[in-house]
Amino acid sequence: MESEVDGILVVAHELKAPLAVLRQLALSLDDLTEGGEKTRSEMVRVSERAMKQVNDLAKIRRLEDGLFEMEPVSVRAVCDEVSRELGYLFRFNKRDLFIKYSNRTKLVTANRELLYSVIYNFLLNAMHYSGEETRAELVVKDYYDRVKILVRDYGPALPMDVWREMKRGWIKKPTSIAMRPGSSGLGLYIASKFSRYMNAEVGAVRHRDGTSFYVNLPVSKQASLFV
Repeated sequence: MESEVDGILVVAHELKAPLAVLRQLALSLDDLTEGGEKTRSEMVRVSERAMKQVNDLAKIRRLEDGLFEMEPVSVRAVCDEVSRELGYLFRFNKRDLFIKYSNRTKLVTANRELLYSVIYNFLLNAMHYSGEETRAELVVKDYYDRVKILVRDYGPALPMDVWREMKRGWIKKPTSIAMRPGSSGLGLYIASKFSRYMNAEVGAVRHRDGTSFYVNLPVSKQASLFV
């Protein structure tokens, strides 16, 4: 398993340079029509999303060194930041994102950088399965002694083998999800790795009309001071 992860990291490292070049080339284009400007913007954003995933892969090996400190983190603030970053993608693809906060506990114990990536990957995954008649949903609520962040989509059913791995709490290795071609098995792999590091419970719920991915985060001991 370790050799597989090392292989992934080698590939990620090799991809980083050409992705950076692609982004720079797109930025250097001049005298574009309105349509050309939109295409350039999308090229830049696609390359930036790919680079973000490459950077997340590089962090997986660093998890073993314990370099990502745990601290009190505002769940809503991180969700707001992620939704703002991905808002353009939902608008560009004419998709809707519904957000609901009902959590009374505002702070969790997590690493802000890793939590951001978990939510980012869940939302990016859900974006592919929202449409004119359905939407992606981001819900934050109290869940026993934890805070649950749940991202709901209305896509095809999640394959049983992937669901079982998510139910267990982590995905062994990146995998393509045939029934959900727009889905990123790599993103779910990253999210499960980061969640496990943060001592958070990660999982998925299969619905008749889609899937909910969630992460349950431990409440910060400082939370009571900020309620």
